[in-house]
Parts: sequence; structure tokens; C-alpha cells
Amino acid sequence: MIYLDNAATSLIKPVGVENAVVNAMRSMASPGRGAHAPAMRAAETVFECREAAARLFKVADAENVVFTMNATHALNIAIRSVVKPGSRVLVSGFEHNSVTRPLRMLTDDITVAGSRLFDEENTLSEFDEKLRRADAVICTHVSNAFGYILPVYEIAALCRRAGVPLIVDASQSAGVLDVDFARLGAAFVAMPGHKGLFGPQGTGILLCGADALPLMSGGSGSDSISQTMPDYLPDRLEAGTLNVPGYAGLTEGLRFVRRTGVENIFRREHRQLERCAEGLQKLRMEVFVGAH
Repeated sequence: MIYLDNAATSLIKPVGVENAVVNAMRSMASPGRGAHAPAMRAAETVFECREAAARLFKVADAENVVFTMNATHALNIAIRSVVKPGSRVLVSGFEHNSVTRPLRMLTDDITVAGSRLFDEENTLSEFDEKLRRADAVICTHVSNAFGYILPVYEIAALCRRAGVPLIVDASQSAGVLDVDFARLGAAFVAMPGHKGLFGPQGTGILLCGADALPLMSGGSGSDSISQTMPDYLPDRLEAGTLNVPGYAGLTEGLRFVRRTGVENIFRREHRQLERCAEGLQKLRMEVFVGAH
């Protein structure tokens, strides 16, 4: 099978992902909701997934790895934690609706920086110029529509120098490009589990480097007597029962990425892209010649 839609969802998973999902469905209960063996297995599996993500993305404390339903869920938490009603927000010209729609619910003061494709110099100069009046910056690492890799590390450096919090959407880069949370120094980095990390759908990750506000309230498996969400991560942001089979599968996906190497995955995808472009060009020429 030739599958060309990994940017939306990776369909062909490592065999260990499927096995882990099935095993979890058969042997694991809810983490934090009991001390019996199936509940403890679930808790251990979820923690292993946090640790695997922390290692891959260079997060110092695994508790700063928060699990979400998808990247959209993670971005909503990040945006509502940083952006207040009326805030002045600076975004790239390549943001997904998962960024722009939540923003529009909070503020109309949104400025676009860097809308020229594959022009890093223009992107950086516009961010540098417009950052001065921003309360927050949100930037995708890679455009889902064009494949443009934005200079997020340079943008992050500009944000740190200006003291402006940065949210990075790593939906298209996690598992394919280097996403170094420590080097970015971002307030938040959001990503799905089901794309370049080879996990199941219904999984997402939010890397937290700043204070975060709960998007939902409910059971957390801790501090159950309190009528407010816990004040510590990850419990503060994980209301309700986690998708344990999903995160069991994501653990194996993360391990596969780390074992294979992000650089090797990128090189392989780049070679496949070149082969695809060459084939399409050849097909175009054949059609052109045939028409004449």
C-alpha cells in the first residue's frame, strides 16, 4: 500500500502499537481509581507514556507532559491559559483552525507575521518587527497545507528576549523534526499522538512550561474531596478517565520514533517526497506530450 496522508493521520502503525492497544483493553482498568492489579497496570502504562514523551522532547519533568484528546484539545488549553479577552496576539500566516478559531472566541486583536512561503528571512523580520506590541505569540512549526518549516527556534529566541509567551503547534513536526522543549523555552507545545508519533487517534500531548488553566473540571483520581481541580500537573488538566488503550499504543509509537531516530524518519520521508515529485513530473510530461 502507498499511503500519502500521514499529515492527517498515520494509518500504517508499528506492530507494537496495535498489540499494546489490544493488551490494554484486555488487562487494564482506570489509572488512579483503585489499587487492584488492572488499575495499577493502567497507572504504570500511563506513566511510561509520559516518560517516553519527556525523553523524546527533552522535558525535564515528566509531570509537565499532559495528555489530551488530540492537538486541538491541547491547543485550546494552551490558548486559554495564555490569551485573555482582548489580548494582542501575534500568529504566523500559516496557522490551522485549531489555533485561529479558539483565538477568535477570545480576541479580535490578532496580527499576522510572515506569510511568504519558504521565506525564513521575511518570517523572522516580521515577527521581530511586530512582536513589540504582542501579549502572546502562537506559531506552527510546519504548515499543514504547504509543508513550510518555520524557523520556530529563532522565533522562540525573539519571544524569550521580549518576554512574550510562545505557544508552538507541533502537529506536523512531532516525530519528524527535532522538537526540543528545553531549547524552545516555550510556554506550551501541543501535538497529536496519531500523526508522526504513530499512536492511535484520540491521543494528544501538551508540554507545559507555564501555568495552565483547566479547560474542563471533573474526576482526576486525586484530591477527590476537593471541589476544585488539583493545583499540580498533570492532574490539573486531565479531567475524566484517560484513554488508557490509546496511551498504551502511543507509548509504543514514541519508542519506535526514538529507536528509529527522528533524523532517519525525516530523511526517509524526504526521499519519498522526492520520488513522488519525480513521478508526478514524469506523468505530467507524458500527459503533455500525449496531448500534442
